[in-house]
Amino acid sequence: MLPYQTLEEAASALGRNLTFAETLWFNYSASKSDYVLYLHNILFLFVIFSVVPLPLVFAEVLRWAGLDRYKIQPKVRLPFSDMLKCYKDVMRMFLLVVGPLQLVSYPSVQIIGIRSGLPLPSGWEMLCQLLVYFLVEDYTNYWIHRFLHNKWGYEKIHKVHHEYTAPIGFAAPYAHWAEILILGIPSFLGPAMVPGHMVTFWSWIALRQIEAIETHSGYDFPWSPTKYIPFYGGAEYHDYHHYVGGQSQSNFASVFTYCDFIYGTDKGFRYQKKILKKLKEESNAVQNGCSYNNSTVDLKSD
Repeated sequence: MLPYQTLEEAASALGRNLTFAETLWFNYSASKSDYVLYLHNILFLFVIFSVVPLPLVFAEVLRWAGLDRYKIQPKVRLPFSDMLKCYKDVMRMFLLVVGPLQLVSYPSVQIIGIRSGLPLPSGWEMLCQLLVYFLVEDYTNYWIHRFLHNKWGYEKIHKVHHEYTAPIGFAAPYAHWAEILILGIPSFLGPAMVPGHMVTFWSWIALRQIEAIETHSGYDFPWSPTKYIPFYGGAEYHDYHHYVGGQSQSNFASVFTYCDFIYGTDKGFRYQKKILKKLKEESNAVQNGCSYNNSTVDLKSD
């Protein structure tokens, strides 16, 4: 809760007029406790995982021709009933595990010093902090993910997430309850190391979940803005990990690819890409040869 009663008091304390964004933040948060603001994350999770995957659901069910060619595993089609079941399972896990965890974890936010007051962080400050959060989470998640692919970790915990060998957006958080708790640690490490504003924390939670949905979408769209992010894995990269399944020792990274490259756990994926590229080149060469032969026959006929 902000320690100011009016905008004038806030402006006086800052020694300047509030920006438009700060005015909006004051009007929204002035009467709300920090605990209530923190609990907004629960609402964000429900909304994001209910709304963001919907275009992918429509693409899967309606089989739009324009999008169908971007499906990574085109022979695998999930009926709407299976996708709905996945959504219900995820929402149940949110209600029974994620929600209660959010309710009791607020003291940790107080300890690390995530603030909700004024001034708001600048765009550059938010960008730098979010970059740290993504890098810290990605590196930590990589090693936890590798651990979950040993025999015990996979059989006892991680195999639930791999029930979808051709992932869908709703399946991004579909996992064993223990995995959800474990992977909450990497998500919290970045903000613990570099505490920021509540708005930055909200942005981090939202962006990370949207990224997870995109990675599990099952579609590799060439126009995705993530194509311009250096070392970003994306849907095709993570889809390979699900396709190989329980025996996979490749593509453990959650966001970026540098850990897999450094530690040599992307060799299977790179080999597959190399083979597919070679087969495509050979197929194009055969097609071009056939086209040339047909055109030659036509000329002779003339």
